[in-house]
Amino acid sequence: MNIYVGNLAYSVGEQDLERVFSEFGEVVSVKIITDRDTGHSKGFAFVEMGDEDSGSAAIDGLHDQELSGRNMKVSKARPRTNNFGNDRRGGGGGGFRNNNRW
Repeated sequence: MNIYVGNLAYSVGEQDLERVFSEFGEVVSVKIITDRDTGHSKGFAFVEMGDEDSGSAAIDGLHDQELSGRNMKVSKARPRTNNFGNDRRGGGGGGFRNNNRW
């Protein structure tokens, strides 16, 4: 089960989350999401648990619990969606444009 963990203190590391979630079962992976430019935490992460039962127990046991001074928001992660081509804001374009005039 893939779990969303939000409202994390920026000081929380992947090992911290693995330690906390492992109390509920096997932790398959932990990924703290970071800013691509600075490498700093964005304050949320995804934890993959080994099975549905341990994932549900972790959600029930950890939602709104304090970790490093902040109350975590823990819920089942929503599946990623691919919005390419489905964006109502328009788009397209891009690529090389030759601005040389004859």
